[in-house]
Amino acid sequence: MTTAVAAPFRFFSLQVVRTRRLGPSLTRVTFAGPDLAGFRSDGRDQSLSLFLPHPGQSEPAVPVELGDGWWQGWRELPDDVRAVMRSYTLRSLRRDAFGNTAEIDIDFVLHGVEPGAPGTQGRPEAGPACQAGPASRWAARATAGDRVLLLGPAVADNRAIRFRPPEDTGPVVLWGDETALPAAAAIVESLPAGTRARVWLEVPHARDVQELETAADAEITWLVRDRAGDPDGAALDTVRAAVLPRAGHPYVWIAGESGRVKALRRHFVHERGIDRRRVTFVGYWRRGLTEEQLREQG
Repeated sequence: MTTAVAAPFRFFSLQVVRTRRLGPSLTRVTFAGPDLAGFRSDGRDQSLSLFLPHPGQSEPAVPVELGDGWWQGWRELPDDVRAVMRSYTLRSLRRDAFGNTAEIDIDFVLHGVEPGAPGTQGRPEAGPACQAGPASRWAARATAGDRVLLLGPAVADNRAIRFRPPEDTGPVVLWGDETALPAAAAIVESLPAGTRARVWLEVPHARDVQELETAADAEITWLVRDRAGDPDGAALDTVRAAVLPRAGHPYVWIAGESGRVKALRRHFVHERGIDRRRVTFVGYWRRGLTEEQLREQG
């Protein structure tokens, strides 16, 4: 069902085309479907809402009518029936010969999921001591043909795009943890030649590190938590000790765990003296809270 909600966003019915494990903590799921002909985005950190089925369901359960009242109708469904809704950022899209979106990639962080558990036939599975959430469990088992529903943009320039450097931007400064890695990687790859960039990307394991290609003059530092005794302090100390490019007005983009994001924003604004209007910060998650709990607080 693809009933419009409110421009520039609408629902898209999609199916899994393929999956690819990127590392111990990350997997990429590629989606396609006729609905994608209407999908539009020019953003590198495009936010999306993904609706996933519970185990045993063939497709996500949502209200029959996905009009303006879809949210209330979705909330009124029973907890064990209502589709799991999670927020993600678009990793990449590919267009067909007519310029329509043909496929999109979304990278999932497999919180609490271990690779190669017994009985998974080589696919990642939740281990006995894991606390994997429903989206991680779904992504770990996803196979071609699985059906999902996506709430995404039908207009290329929309309010769910946050990376917007001013025209007079000099160096670009980025920091993101594994939840922000898809967006940060897409941003880095999109930076034009001549752009100076300083980038920090934090991941749980060394095998989560990825090769990123960019035309920019980018210095990329990977922060691996399994080698850090104090991940919170190590991230801030590493940024504090760094020498940033000095030419021009910097633009800063920070995304990931909200507590870490706030600490880094304070550093750039108060310690580095960067104009707060040139610092974009997005808390994708909060330590100790599920997305449902965050939604209730918001």
